[in-house]
Amino acid sequence: MERAVRTDLPVLRRRRRPGTVLAPYLMVLPGWLWLAAFFIAPVLVMVSLSLQTGDFIDGFRQTFHFRTYADVVETYHVQLVRSLVYGAAATTACALVGYPVAYWIAFRAGRHKSVFLFLLLLPFFVSFVIRTQSWNVVLADNGVVLGPLKHLGLLPDDFHVLATPYAVIGGLTYNFLPFMVLPVYVALERVDPKVIEASTDLYASRAQTFWRVVLPLSLPGVFAGVLLTFVPASADYVNAGILGGPSTTVIGTIIQTEYLTNLDYPAAAALSFVLMGALLLAVFAYARALGTDDVLEAAAR
Repeated sequence: MERAVRTDLPVLRRRRRPGTVLAPYLMVLPGWLWLAAFFIAPVLVMVSLSLQTGDFIDGFRQTFHFRTYADVVETYHVQLVRSLVYGAAATTACALVGYPVAYWIAFRAGRHKSVFLFLLLLPFFVSFVIRTQSWNVVLADNGVVLGPLKHLGLLPDDFHVLATPYAVIGGLTYNFLPFMVLPVYVALERVDPKVIEASTDLYASRAQTFWRVVLPLSLPGVFAGVLLTFVPASADYVNAGILGGPSTTVIGTIIQTEYLTNLDYPAAAALSFVLMGALLLAVFAYARALGTDDVLEAAAR
């Protein structure tokens, strides 16, 4: 005769120690403190500063002057739009150049992948300003590139590249190209070779395999690369200052001038938030157009 098992007895639950419960929160606490000290607090200070009025001599007072935002947009909307256009153009150029580079390293470099990735990152061991200044020497009117071409009569004597949008966009593309290549390369590295072999077994051509298999699976890397490139490229002012001229002034240069030269801190803070808002709107529009859910689903496969 089988012994009946009583089910009405209370279930004994193992009491969790306080340290076990608090451990996840304690581990994330340094990150939250760092974020609060170096991001949230400065942002709150800048929000307060952007709503103040006064001057550097007599001091600034909190008056909640929201009109400052409308004034800076009305005054500097050309530079703001120009910064976004330069950033979008440089991001597009980085994608067109960087994707083939990442594809070749991922599928054709073989055991030398690390070497090519190191060569790609090697310029980052040199200062950002020095790298940009080197293009100022290369693209000079009588430099190593344009000088011989003019001497051979292939270009007119008054032809120049510096102080034009092309020079600024070229400098942005050069400086931010690794930010596009590396995420795309990581995404391509995750593509299972068996999937590509399966498409070949199903009589798909190389072009069909790329467009229907490889490219969709690499979209998470493209998405990340566009974000990592567009945001800093749109806010950059070093390339415009070194390679550009008065007609290529960007919003970053205006913010620097307002802070350090004009000492108009409320206008500079308001411009910073206007730029931040424009970048967020552009990123959200891009994510919606690309389909973030589809990208995340592809990344999870």
